[in-house]
Amino acid sequence: MSETRDINGQCLCGAVTVQATVTEPTMRACHCDMCRRHTGSMFMSIKTDDGSIRVSGPATRFRSSDWAERGFCPTCGSTLWYGLVETGEINLAAGLFDNAGGAPLTTEFFSDMCPTGYAFAGNHRRMTTDETIALFAPEED
Repeated sequence: MSETRDINGQCLCGAVTVQATVTEPTMRACHCDMCRRHTGSMFMSIKTDDGSIRVSGPATRFRSSDWAERGFCPTCGSTLWYGLVETGEINLAAGLFDNAGGAPLTTEFFSDMCPTGYAFAGNHRRMTTDETIALFAPEED
């Protein structure tokens, strides 16, 4: 049985703090070009309960594509989140939390774009570019 708990995190300098509730914490990795450029490697995020995220401090948003934005601390540059513009969903960076919030890795997005220099071990879902885009990109009219 899952237990609901609050997790608290912060950016490198502490100017931005985040709190969220997790019932079934899971960690996801994204290997797309934009995530790698934004973070210097893959972007690791934690699944939190809908509507539970609270951000305090000078967080800045950057619209990185037609459907997504990225949050960062304007003081130290720490990556804070990846967000979906259409739904307002925010995926907080796992590195903001001690021990990545205790969440296990469950999914890799854009797995076919993962650089050859590293790979995650374990049995988890690995979604290709086509599968990831089909999941997140807005429907064309």
